[in-house]
Amino acid sequence: MRIKSQKDFFAGLLYAVVGIGFAWGATTYNIGDGARMGPGYFPLILGIVLAAIGGFVAFRALVVETPDGDPIGKWAWKPMILIILANLVFGVLLGGIPSLGVPAMGLIAAIYALTIISASAGTQFKLVEVLILATVLAAGSYFAFVWGLNLQFQVWPSFISG
Repeated sequence: MRIKSQKDFFAGLLYAVVGIGFAWGATTYNIGDGARMGPGYFPLILGIVLAAIGGFVAFRALVVETPDGDPIGKWAWKPMILIILANLVFGVLLGGIPSLGVPAMGLIAAIYALTIISASAGTQFKLVEVLILATVLAAGSYFAFVWGLNLQFQVWPSFISG
C-alpha cells in the first residue's frame, strides 16, 4: 500500500503510539469497571480512544488520495525548542529546584513566563496581547485551582508573600 498523505499517516501513527503507551501504562494501576472505576480506568479508556483515532487517521492516509501526497515539511526547530523550554521554565518557576538553591516563584510568575516564552515561538508576537492573555490565564488558573479547588501550592514568589 502506498502512503497518500504523509502528514496524516505519521500524525495518526504518533497518536496511535501515544495512545498505546497510555493504555499500557494504565494497566499498572487498578482498572476497576464502569460502576467502580479505579485510577487506571480513565487513562486506559483515553489511551484506547487515542490509539483508535490514530489508527483511523493513518488508515485514511493510506486510502484517501491527496493532490501532492501532502509531504512532511522541514522540522520547525525554533517553535519546538521554545515550547519545550516554556514547559521546563514553568515547572522550575512553579516548584523551584531546592537542590540547586532555586526558589519557587509561584503560579502567577510561572504562567506569565510560560505564556511569554511559548508565544515567542509563533510568527506574530505582540507583547501587549501576550500580556493580556497571560493575565487572563493567571487569573483563571488562580480562581480554578486555588480558590475553586482549594489546591495548596505557592501562588506568589516568597519575597512578595513573605
